[in-house]
Amino acid sequence: MTSPPKTAADGRHLQLDARAIALLLGCCAIWGLGQVATKLTLAEIPPLLQAAARSAGAALLLLAWCRWRGPAFWQQLMQRDGSRRGGVLAGLLFAAEFACIFIGLQYTSASRMVVFIYLAPFVVALGMPFIARSERLSAWQLLGLLAAFSGVVFAFYEGFLQPTAGPRQWLGDALGIAAAVLWGLTTLVLRGSRLGQVVPEKALLFQLGVSALALAAASWAAGETWPRVLTAASLAPMAFQIGVVSFASYLVWFWLVRHYPATRLAAFTLLTPVFGLLAGVGLLGEPLTARLVLALVTVCGGIALVNLAGRKA
Repeated sequence: MTSPPKTAADGRHLQLDARAIALLLGCCAIWGLGQVATKLTLAEIPPLLQAAARSAGAALLLLAWCRWRGPAFWQQLMQRDGSRRGGVLAGLLFAAEFACIFIGLQYTSASRMVVFIYLAPFVVALGMPFIARSERLSAWQLLGLLAAFSGVVFAFYEGFLQPTAGPRQWLGDALGIAAAVLWGLTTLVLRGSRLGQVVPEKALLFQLGVSALALAAASWAAGETWPRVLTAASLAPMAFQIGVVSFASYLVWFWLVRHYPATRLAAFTLLTPVFGLLAGVGLLGEPLTARLVLALVTVCGGIALVNLAGRKA
């Protein structure tokens, strides 16, 4: 007979259980495809406008979902609970993050972008002890985090030797690093403000709604225009971004951040770049190399060290 998962005083789980791990794996697999979908859509829809449309479309889906949950849930969603300030801040950080990603993808490859974005767990690991002392990482956990990220870099090492994306690849890479910092800060705001105590739907609605308005304003200021003709080549990946990435997977992620340790969740997201490579093998026929296999083993080992060391502590 298994013992129930340990919880903190505020009801959060202290460890990742099988349900959390399964949901995380699903999110990582989806996010591994997300950068590819964005890159494909950029062929027809400019970056800021695409990001705004993605947030707006996902916000409408989320509102429909909340209405379907019933009047009592809708009332809970709309009540004043002191989360507005944190929600607006998280939404602005969210908008800035995706502005960096979508603009950066014009100058660097999707595979390189996804590597730099997943510097975010280090931002969370450094900042979380100031918010929740119980989530301070031990030396072994920090070692596991470094090992996992080293595995990601090793998988992409050959692409770092030559600027295959063009002379301004450095700009896209820099924007990827900025996006990682912004994502990490968003996670810290979710845990450190009243936003971390509301239902996940409300936290996500703040991010999607505020970011849609901010990104639309930025798109207008940049002079972007909606394309006259759209084809399935951009509509299909755009639909995937709205329905699967921005609505379904983010809703799951917000629920996880509310109920489980953010530092261990962030460590698990380092699987996302590897899932992106595996998708290339399975969907695009790219070769499965020994480098990729070794990287996958290293990432999984690092994540296991973060979580097992935490359980022993």
